[in-house]
Amino acid sequence: MDSVGEVLNNKGRTVYTISPESTVFEAVQWMCARHVGALLVSIDGSPSGIISERDVMTRVILARRDPAKTLVADVMTREVVCVEPGTPARQAMAVMTERRCRHLPVVEDGRVIGMISIGDLVHWASHEQEAEIKMLTEYVQGVYS
Repeated sequence: MDSVGEVLNNKGRTVYTISPESTVFEAVQWMCARHVGALLVSIDGSPSGIISERDVMTRVILARRDPAKTLVADVMTREVVCVEPGTPARQAMAVMTERRCRHLPVVEDGRVIGMISIGDLVHWASHEQEAEIKMLTEYVQGVYS
């Protein structure tokens, strides 16, 4: 079974961060430019929260706040759920489902080394299923030895 660390090795370990003093508008610009759905909110390299598309929609747009005047610190999710590189990928999917989140920072020795999304894990699961189907097909056809 693959671990979160192996998923990270395939997708890359780039983590996009933003300051809590930045505006939501700046965060949205940054997310759009990088094609990501969430940014880690960081103070001096330490994670203090996460801001996601969902945070923007529910805490800014629906609350009729001005994204250009609202600070990230005022609308970010403060309780960030993290996983370690050794966490099985299936367990990370279960955490995302249970906690209703789409992004998980990956932490090793107290520092963030990457971020995985539900899309990354769906991609991983798809490849895992393809490999299993191929193996079973070869076995049924007598190719597998």
